[in-house]
Amino acid sequence: MSYPPGHRERTRERIVRSAQVLFNRHGFDAVSIDAIMAHAGLTRGGFYKYFAKKSDLYTEAVGLALRDPPSNRWPGQSVDFGAADAARQVIRAYLSREHFENVDASCPMVAIPSDVARSDPAVKRVFEDVFKAMVELFRQGMRRKAAGDRQRALVMAGICVGGMVVARGLADRKFADSLRSAAMAFALGLGRWPGGHAGIPVRRSPRRHRIASR
Repeated sequence: MSYPPGHRERTRERIVRSAQVLFNRHGFDAVSIDAIMAHAGLTRGGFYKYFAKKSDLYTEAVGLALRDPPSNRWPGQSVDFGAADAARQVIRAYLSREHFENVDASCPMVAIPSDVARSDPAVKRVFEDVFKAMVELFRQGMRRKAAGDRQRALVMAGICVGGMVVARGLADRKFADSLRSAAMAFALGLGRWPGGHAGIPVRRSPRRHRIASR
């Protein structure tokens, strides 16, 4: 039986998108290959035509999340990665209400960090690559403003991911929203972007006081 051109690529993407949704809903460990293939409308036997093991599929699912722009995953949020303030846009989109509410299209770093911690090194490396990419984006964004260093970028990325993870775990929605707002304000403040928290200290060069001679 012959298939139309592009059939294999479309089928592979369907499997990856199903895995992304199910991993986000239930976690990496709790989702079986059978469940992923059933969600995609396929049989288990077809899985091994595309992937050797489930961790390979996780890698693809993470890659898909990175390729999809925020506007596709979190309606109302967009990021222009070519803009001078791309890092600021990412912070606002990442800690947005839209990301908070859309679990199926969540960032993989938010949805399954505890599962990744128990997974094999290959899965951890993918997770690490995503986090490093976020750190580098923030570092480059601050460099454009001559405002910071890698340590600040690491803290900003940690605030974004950790803030959303904890907010998702809170039963009180108002409390969760307050946490997101606070995390966003401090992350923006670290980068000295508009909307940042006024309490973030700004490093200034020490003044040199001239002592007048009499």
